[in-house]
Amino acid sequence: MESVLSKCENQSTVLSEYLEEFPETDGSVWILGRQYHLKTDKSKLLLDISARLWFTYRRKFSPIGGTGPSSDTGWGCMLRCGQMMLAQALICRHLGRDWQWERHKKQPEEYHKILRCFIDRKDGCYSIHQMAQMGVGEGKSIGEWFGPNTVAQVLKKLALFDEWNSLAVYVSMDNTVVIEDIKKMCWCPPQSSSASRGSTFSHRSALSQNKNTAGFCSGWKPLLLIIPLRLGINHINPIYIDAFKECFKMPQSLGALGGKPNNAYYFIGFLGNELIYLDPHTTQIFVDLEENGTVDDHSFHCQQAPHRMKIMNLDPSVALGFFCKEEKDFDNWCSLVQKEILKQQSLRMFELVQNHPAHWPPFIPPAKPEVTTSGAELIESTDKLLELEEEFEILSV
Repeated sequence: MESVLSKCENQSTVLSEYLEEFPETDGSVWILGRQYHLKTDKSKLLLDISARLWFTYRRKFSPIGGTGPSSDTGWGCMLRCGQMMLAQALICRHLGRDWQWERHKKQPEEYHKILRCFIDRKDGCYSIHQMAQMGVGEGKSIGEWFGPNTVAQVLKKLALFDEWNSLAVYVSMDNTVVIEDIKKMCWCPPQSSSASRGSTFSHRSALSQNKNTAGFCSGWKPLLLIIPLRLGINHINPIYIDAFKECFKMPQSLGALGGKPNNAYYFIGFLGNELIYLDPHTTQIFVDLEENGTVDDHSFHCQQAPHRMKIMNLDPSVALGFFCKEEKDFDNWCSLVQKEILKQQSLRMFELVQNHPAHWPPFIPPAKPEVTTSGAELIESTDKLLELEEEFEILSV
């Protein structure tokens, strides 16, 4: 095992040699809902990309579960991509989509609070420790590779214990987004004090630092919408390419999780028929909190030109992400989907329906369980879990 990790680590050190600058063309680049013209906006484009939080393999953190791995090199790439998508949602929630990061520039407290959620410690609410242990309930052993749907389910469970960010996480089922269910989940009454006191679950300590009145929702909860999809059998079906690219143009876009088998990337935009992505396959040493609670953040931003890959080389198993801070953002997203995604093709990438399908079980908004178990045991029994990515309906041949 050590030799495998060493090999992966050595390979990661030469990644920079393969980074290419953007070509000198008249083309436009779309990054998470923003359009850039290469000839006139190149510096703005690169600043925008470098502002995204970049989570990579790390080593020398405390062993997961006390006796598990102290590095996620070779197996944690999809977890890191899930962290990047979620971090983008939190940035949009607290700082706004147009927030920019500059090295050595003082950042707001909300920024450092977001980073603390992802530090590789057992008390980080979205740390590699919490995600790996929560994955056990999804049938994934610690150190096992996750697929896009599995990491989406893990994020949905962990978000239940995150009172500061107070996100409603909706993971679509059967390639179908149900408007009625999302509005039922996002419009929430004030939480009772007994509900917040009832759990002695270990994630509570991870989230105690995040407790804030924002966690006690009496209106629309900001929505993180994740849509796991299977866009072909062995390769992506070309019929979905235009619709897939349209998703990156939407102002609510959080990009996509995907990549190649056992090789995950966080896709943030496109140029022509090339996807632009942040690559987690670089092993960096663990970074802990400073004494004042801030984080030395230079290693959490990729300051080189990002990677690109031909869209036809994408594995068909992906997960789209969107963030809707307010209900009007979700209504606008629904309108864009109807206009740009659903009406432009006969074979649809996913369905958007108003009402809960009659043949489905009743929709019950997820709530924080009152349990006294470890994170690995939190998830309900496997017969109640949503489908794993291996069980996706095949959309086309």
